[in-house]
Amino acid sequence: MDLGPLNICEEMTILHGGFLLAEQLFRPKALAELTKSDWEHVGRPIVEALREISSTACSQPFAWKKKALIIIWAKVLQPYPVTPSDTETRWQEDVFFSVGNMIPTINHTVLFELLKSLEASGLFIQLLMALPTTICRAELEHFLEHMMIDTSSKDVAFFLDVWWEMMKHKGNQQDPLLSQFRTMAHKYLSSTDEFSHPPKRFKSDPDVCPTMPLLAMLLTGLKQIQNRILCPGMKCCALANLADMLTVFALMEDDPQEVSATVYLDKLATVISVWNSDTQNPYHQQALAEKVKEAERDVSLSSLAKLPSETIFVGFEFLRSLLREWGEELQTMLNSSQGTNYDSYRLCDSLTSFSQNLKLYLNTTGLSKEERQVVSELAECVEDFLRKTNRVLKNKGFEQDITASIAMAIIEQKMDRHMEMCYIFASEKQWAFSDEWLACLVNNQALFREPDLVLKLLETVIEVSTTDRAIPEPQLKQVINLILECYADLSLPDKNKVLSGVLLSWGRKGLSEKLLAYLEGFQEDLNTTFNQLAQSASEQGLAKAVASVARLVILHPEMTVKKMCSMAVVNLGTHKFLAQILTAFPALRFTEEQGPDPSITFMVSCLKETVWTKFSTPKEEKQFLELLGYLVRPVKPQGIPVAALLEPDEVLKEFVLPFLMLDVEEVDLSLKIFIQTLEANACLEEYWLQTCSPFPLIFSLCQLLDCFSKYWQLPKEKRCLSLDGKDLVIHILELLCETVLANAKTFSPDTWIKSLSWLHRKLEQLDWTVGLRLKNFFEGHFKCEVPATLFEICKLSEDEWTSQAHPGYGPGTGLLAWMECCYISSSISERMLSLLVVDVGNPEEVRLFSKGFLVALVQVMPWCSPQEWQYLYQLTRRLLEKQLLHVPYSLEYIQFVPLLNLKPFAQELQLSVLFLRAFQFLCSQSCRNWLPMEGWSHVVKLLCGSLTNLLDSVRLIQSVGPWAQGQEQDLTQETLFFYTQVFCHVLHIMAMLHQEVCEPLYVLALEILTCYETLSKTNPSVSSLLQKVNEQRFLKSIAENISPEEWRQTLLQKISNF
Repeated sequence: MDLGPLNICEEMTILHGGFLLAEQLFRPKALAELTKSDWEHVGRPIVEALREISSTACSQPFAWKKKALIIIWAKVLQPYPVTPSDTETRWQEDVFFSVGNMIPTINHTVLFELLKSLEASGLFIQLLMALPTTICRAELEHFLEHMMIDTSSKDVAFFLDVWWEMMKHKGNQQDPLLSQFRTMAHKYLSSTDEFSHPPKRFKSDPDVCPTMPLLAMLLTGLKQIQNRILCPGMKCCALANLADMLTVFALMEDDPQEVSATVYLDKLATVISVWNSDTQNPYHQQALAEKVKEAERDVSLSSLAKLPSETIFVGFEFLRSLLREWGEELQTMLNSSQGTNYDSYRLCDSLTSFSQNLKLYLNTTGLSKEERQVVSELAECVEDFLRKTNRVLKNKGFEQDITASIAMAIIEQKMDRHMEMCYIFASEKQWAFSDEWLACLVNNQALFREPDLVLKLLETVIEVSTTDRAIPEPQLKQVINLILECYADLSLPDKNKVLSGVLLSWGRKGLSEKLLAYLEGFQEDLNTTFNQLAQSASEQGLAKAVASVARLVILHPEMTVKKMCSMAVVNLGTHKFLAQILTAFPALRFTEEQGPDPSITFMVSCLKETVWTKFSTPKEEKQFLELLGYLVRPVKPQGIPVAALLEPDEVLKEFVLPFLMLDVEEVDLSLKIFIQTLEANACLEEYWLQTCSPFPLIFSLCQLLDCFSKYWQLPKEKRCLSLDGKDLVIHILELLCETVLANAKTFSPDTWIKSLSWLHRKLEQLDWTVGLRLKNFFEGHFKCEVPATLFEICKLSEDEWTSQAHPGYGPGTGLLAWMECCYISSSISERMLSLLVVDVGNPEEVRLFSKGFLVALVQVMPWCSPQEWQYLYQLTRRLLEKQLLHVPYSLEYIQFVPLLNLKPFAQELQLSVLFLRAFQFLCSQSCRNWLPMEGWSHVVKLLCGSLTNLLDSVRLIQSVGPWAQGQEQDLTQETLFFYTQVFCHVLHIMAMLHQEVCEPLYVLALEILTCYETLSKTNPSVSSLLQKVNEQRFLKSIAENISPEEWRQTLLQKISNF
């Protein structure tokens, strides 16, 4: 409130004039000598001056009245007489100095009579409570003394109003004018004898409630004027005041629960309805907003402290006394037609509240026998009075149509509890779409920017729009747009709260299902927004993109999310950006109770219905895989909160478990999802795998592995995963078992043993090699079960190994079983090698073992994955090193015995010959029908991998041996010889195979020729021209047998370029 400085102005001139006229009327006496009886004659000019000031200051009449009364009260408090030194000091420090000098010296009588004439009980309490505590009490004492002198009915009415205002008073610490008044009052009186040593309580102390002693003083004052309270209305008011004081400041809990907003609104409506029907009430003619403000004060009494126990019981006894004295008269009045005013309503309402709280007080407070008797008698007296006057409250219903107006007035004026009124406003279907309701929503749109309010408004609009009420379409669109604007202004977490509520209330269709007719251009907005997103997918535009999607996703969650899922898979490079947008809406992680599948979340459902199983390219599969990763572990952009929309266990259950079968087209992608999920979430503190039933999960992988044991016997359409994928299955199984073992403590011992036993029993149905892969998992609980024939060639401990009869493993199959063990892992391979029983000193035994090894290798190779074949490749090298394996080298691809040192390349040459012999075996009459064409392609791929390893090995030997450091002998000639031999072996194998599977071998042959050519050109001295011509002729003679013609000509041309 800025009312200008406290100096001479037009208003002060008017006030000055009023006091001058009063002075003239009271001459020869001074106004400081004025008594109560003189006021009627003298006080009129002062009262009229105040009323003129209020009417002139049309913008803030109440504020000017308050300012004038502060100046007058300050004049009353000024020390008198004034010395010249005081004048000098006050001229410099006293803000009231100039205006105070315009008013003659006056006494308290002038102040109190003026307040009474102006009916300014509320202002009186405001100014009184602004004073320092000690001065406040002294001033109230002056007031009560004044009231006791020649007490009139006006005095009684004013006293009761002052008392009521004091109970309703809530301090306004922000008013600078009141602060100045308090400061100057303290300065005026600190020099007087009465206040020369002000107590510490002059300082503001929030823990001290100054109202308590004042109320006790007023209670004493009531006793003193009791006999002057004559009319029934004043008696009602006195009893209501006393009952309210005892209820609020004695009986209620220290921290009472606020009544609900609905009850609060009903109370306001009742009070205002009574005022509207009570023509004598001062608020009868007031505007609704003013009525609401005052009614709020009437129904919101509260206290920070309690009256002293002594005062409470004085009050109890006094109330009982007054009820006995006035009860019969008031009952008669209340039960007649006269008892329909605010005073009578308030009496019954206050006594009802007092009665309820008094019963609680009686039951919960420790009282002496005498105190309990007083309280019991009072309770009985009040109940009796209420029983005889119950028609008053029953007949005081409120006008239904006024409730909405009151709520909207509270919202418009932002009064106490206005936000709670917003919730009632948003929820009341009967009020919705009235002109008043719409205007309130438009004018106070900012107040409705809360998620719960937006939801309430949406619920109301949808419910009303789907009833029989005829709502004009423009009006409905206007309201929907207003609500959506409120939603758009919310923070992202609050938008998620709204979205969550929309999904719970209306499901995946969102608002579209109920409001589609009023949501013009949604499809166009959707397409436009996502076209823009596709063109500007960058983190810089992420916040804007999230805001755009926020509006779409609330209107039609399903269509919006499905569009994003589709774009994330189809549009190259947009999946990360779109995942960031999606994860900004954690509300999308919800489960539809009425959805297509109540067991899965909305996000999973959208992914499955839109993109899962519909990929057209490997790139789309890759983007989907990465999208899933981002939805489980979101990339956190700066400034935008994100949260996972998928849980790792959910991903496994929905996109992996149902597809872990060799004949399911999605098995390859599911395995990639599986490993990504396991690896990305391995560091999670919580053992999330527990929710996926890890043992059945392990068994599902084992079943999938088992299918590979009969891989080439299956029809092509049943082989949806290549043998390369077998390595991924094995890796996942190993990782899964490691994770479960590491978290074994999360199982109870009994559950762990039962789970292991269950898994062990289930594995008995599968190929025995599958169970052996879980050797470490079962360690300490179950022995490794292997074919009995394995014991014939290995020294196996019966503490760790046990034999089982397995079909297909008859006599002589021990080496086959041994090799199947060896391709499981490098550790088992080493173990098997150490347990192998072959006498190196017995040539016949080595010869027989070598023959058996070749046969077993041929039987195993076609079913090996690349990693398994690599284990066998390393095993073969180890056997050659230990001289357990004998591979005779024939001279079929040499024209003369070379005088070369082939010892460094012995293993490489033996391996090459071994692979040739293996393929001769595979292509023989007895084996050639084992494999379909894809099987031949697979073994060729394995062979090419091994031969490439041999070439790398030879290059390494040739480059880092002692001869490479300039010693006398190098191995260039030997290396060239090796290349010649391997080239011949490769072409020999190509000649035995179907042409359509030979392309990798043809490429490898070209690579060997390149190696040969490069090495021979870097060492021109090693070969004579004649030798080179002879080698070219020899190689050409081998290449002549190759078909097709194109390959043959390319090889011959390559050889001619040497």
